[in-house]
Amino acid sequence: MDLQPIFNIASLCHEHGVDKAILSPGSRNAPLTLAFSRHPGIECRTVSDERSAAFIGLGIAQQLDRPALLCCTSGSAAYNYAPAVAEAFFRHIPLLVFTADRPPEWIDQLDGQTIRQVDLYGNHIKKSFHLPVDLTNPAAETHAYRMINEAINLAQEYPKGPVHINVPFREPFYPENGDKPTFQPSVRAFKTSEADRAPLNWDDLQQEWRQYGRKIIVAGQQRKDPGLINTLEKIFKDQKIPVVGDILSNLHAIDEVIAHADVFARNNKKGLEESLQPDLLITFGLSTISKNLKLLLRKYKPKAHWHIQPAGEVPDTYNSLTKILRTDPYKFFEQLSQQEVDTGFEFQKQENFCHTWLIEERKVRRHLDQFFSKDHWGEFDIVYKTLKASPKTLNLHLANSMAVRYANFIGLAKDQEGIEVFSNRGTSGIDGSNSTAVGASLESDPINLLITGDVAFFYDRNAFWHNYDLKNLRILLLNNHGGGIFRMIPGPSELPELEELFETRQTLNAKSLAEEFGFEYLNCDKPSKVKNYLNQFFKEGDRPKILEMESNSADNKAILEQFRNEF
Repeated sequence: MDLQPIFNIASLCHEHGVDKAILSPGSRNAPLTLAFSRHPGIECRTVSDERSAAFIGLGIAQQLDRPALLCCTSGSAAYNYAPAVAEAFFRHIPLLVFTADRPPEWIDQLDGQTIRQVDLYGNHIKKSFHLPVDLTNPAAETHAYRMINEAINLAQEYPKGPVHINVPFREPFYPENGDKPTFQPSVRAFKTSEADRAPLNWDDLQQEWRQYGRKIIVAGQQRKDPGLINTLEKIFKDQKIPVVGDILSNLHAIDEVIAHADVFARNNKKGLEESLQPDLLITFGLSTISKNLKLLLRKYKPKAHWHIQPAGEVPDTYNSLTKILRTDPYKFFEQLSQQEVDTGFEFQKQENFCHTWLIEERKVRRHLDQFFSKDHWGEFDIVYKTLKASPKTLNLHLANSMAVRYANFIGLAKDQEGIEVFSNRGTSGIDGSNSTAVGASLESDPINLLITGDVAFFYDRNAFWHNYDLKNLRILLLNNHGGGIFRMIPGPSELPELEELFETRQTLNAKSLAEEFGFEYLNCDKPSKVKNYLNQFFKEGDRPKILEMESNSADNKAILEQFRNEF
């Protein structure tokens, strides 16, 4: 087999800045593996479990904000990428997914490791490319390079996301005698620039802006952006527009950001919900954790809802969308922050509206301080103490189910602005939580703290099945020996089948896993150990660390209900 075109594909990837690859061992993908691993400018790591490998790649791309490369063999190996591909699609994370394939004449012929890989990821991929099987033809070779260029450019265009490149190979696919491919600098790479969008018509926007009284800004999941934070804080202070953002919005550095709406929006106090109803809702970012906030804004709809998103499909999360602003959120809010503020009667109404939101936010913050000043030994308590003891610079990863909810109830303080929060809330699945944190740990210097439940943790144990250093990884494991969230959900919590069919009781703890993969292990079984263990947990070392707390789901539920009922 002539490997030169495949080595040229590696050169193209590097030319586009794709220099991190996660490879999974296989035979059919040998040409790709050799090309990527031998390229001096591409750092390759090997992870055998393709599902874990894909989430590790996602964690790398998430940190770098540029495509990470995945490469696997044919058949079910490629299908195991699917959960991470879907997560990347909904989170706008760029991935370059290479899957080796059988040649077309052997598809559906009962040949080994053969499935239908064309368009394998359906509509959860930005686009799928299927390379020619015979690259000895000059026109086919040129066509292949054109597709690679297009795929990499597309992965990085807004909204960023995964692209699939399916590469069929006929045997032989190992180098033959005399086959000495090189990395040719002459392979033509073409790149795209950011699309120029027509500037917003601020005269028209301002005219409509003045029609609405009570205005509010709600942020969804996004990366930390210091410029955006400063701009939003200026708008809040000058124009008295409340800024609502849960823990995944990474807006905790804003003074008095409304971070606890999920707690107070469920309060049925007479007249409160009506007083929180905006006339104009402005949203940006991805998903919002708070179900109670979503229910509030769906029930008490604004007169108008503007969503800011440069391109792509736009969600109507609150069933009230009236305008799509095709611009970058920072550009919009920077322009808005420069507008003159009329401090007349309408401004006083806006200020009163803002104060209503702030009163409820401050109540929750006081309640948190009071509640955790007492003994509430359980998952909620140790998450609170862990977040309070965390270093000021940290990557915080939150697994789904109760981990992300506990952290959202608690929130982060303004002085923790060096913390950036991540969570797989594109599909909100438990699969890949460990692996995504591992990927981030491989490509970032600060401590990466993962807070996770036991089901998510043990489900993704192959995240650690490789040979790479994870000394900056810390895992707080909330082990209630089952899916504790099902006790919190109305419906399954009342069923007699709760423990067997929903919680899925299990008896594992992480001690054996820690020994197997070389983690330092701390088992926190009483409140008196917490302070010393957290000091040891966050202390620098040459090994990753697990701090495990085993607890009872019923007790955890009672503590959370007490927190809610006392508010």
